[in-house]
Amino acid sequence: MTPALSFPSFRPLALIATLFAALLLGGCGINNIPTYEQSAKAAWAEVQNQYKRRTDLIPNLVESVKGFAEQERKVLTDVTEARAKATSVQIPADILTNPEAMKQFQDAQNTLGGALRQLLAVVERYPDIKSGQNFLALQSQIEGTENRISIARRDYIQAVRQYNTEITTFPGRLWKSFMYPSAEPMATFDIPAEEQKAPKVDFGTSK
Repeated sequence: MTPALSFPSFRPLALIATLFAALLLGGCGINNIPTYEQSAKAAWAEVQNQYKRRTDLIPNLVESVKGFAEQERKVLTDVTEARAKATSVQIPADILTNPEAMKQFQDAQNTLGGALRQLLAVVERYPDIKSGQNFLALQSQIEGTENRISIARRDYIQAVRQYNTEITTFPGRLWKSFMYPSAEPMATFDIPAEEQKAPKVDFGTSK
């Protein structure tokens, strides 16, 4: 009696072939998650850089407008205190995936921005301050910084939206399950649409 022929199992080979085919079909997207994550982190770094630039400018601004009448002292105090609060906020390592920490950071920066805008509005009542050379120099720097902050926030929001969409939609969520299980949604800014437009800080010099 002829012995039955023994054939090796082709199941492992079939599985490998299937995975290889999947890689070929989805190869263009396998690196999307880490790529988008790095883009979002780079955008976040730029947000922090521009906020720091604004914070660094405020002491010089306050110094340049110390000729305020006594009744305006509260405006200077508000700016100084808002700056101190913004710089005292501890930024945890996981802030990008920690919505509560992101909100705390955002609230402090929004408070500082509001106090700064109030200060600049009050300056409009003091032509002597507006015409000072030191103030005029700060004018250009602050205007440029506010514009860069707006652009940096917009770029970060877009980068996070792209990353979050990738890890929650097909085929990105499959790559997340198999290749990047630790990937988590990133926190974003809660900014009204009108505030996402680049603001123009007007010191009364435009005609």
